[in-house]
Amino acid sequence: MRLANKVALITGSARGMGKVAAGLFAREGASIIVTDIAQQEGEAVAQSIRDAGGNAIFVYADVTKSASVEQLVEKAIATYGRIDILYNNAGIMPNADGSILDISEELWDTVMTVNLKSVFLCSKYVVPHMRKQKQGSIINISSMNALLGCVVAQDAYTASKGGILALTKSLAVQYGGEGIRCNSICPGPIDTGLLDHLWTSDAEKMRRLNRIPAGRFGLPEDVVNLALYLASDESVWMNGSQLNVDGGITANYF
Repeated sequence: MRLANKVALITGSARGMGKVAAGLFAREGASIIVTDIAQQEGEAVAQSIRDAGGNAIFVYADVTKSASVEQLVEKAIATYGRIDILYNNAGIMPNADGSILDISEELWDTVMTVNLKSVFLCSKYVVPHMRKQKQGSIINISSMNALLGCVVAQDAYTASKGGILALTKSLAVQYGGEGIRCNSICPGPIDTGLLDHLWTSDAEKMRRLNRIPAGRFGLPEDVVNLALYLASDESVWMNGSQLNVDGGITANYF
């Protein structure tokens, strides 16, 4: 198994890509800390892993709050003694996001707090333990929106995901010499239902789809399979990388 004897903390893992990641990482031998604000769903994810013969706990945490993240990491260390993988997956893409001319200051602050501050806080409390271990892998979920402009504006989301790319590179440089790797994944449009508000019609959805050389929207597994590689020792010489999983959309001029 590719993650045998490793411990993975996955934020936002009660549903969506985080839930898929928790299941796959567990099947590959990792012990999982499932964490989310959706307690019932998160506990169900952890229980499903245990029912399948894996090792998992659920810890309720609000990853936008320093005290909550500190308690989360303390619980993880108390349970497993180490954290080998930090998968910063938690994030939001509000329907109300749009142009800087239209969105509220409150929405901007909320998106920045959930999407970017959570990466800062989780890294802040996990990295000291990784330094003691002299090894660790941090995986940050950014977005193709951090790389390309879009006529359907999502300026708060876009800016938050750009910040993740910059922070990823900074952490990679600071701690790479101590065996800690930090890499980012930039997914294209993933068909999880969160994109539906972007399409004003089926024709608009098809127009967007036609921009993707692969001919389909992404699936959560498309992202999580790459995250598995970054979590494993197979990628030990990857640090500070920005990896696009987008069906070729960022390579498409027209």
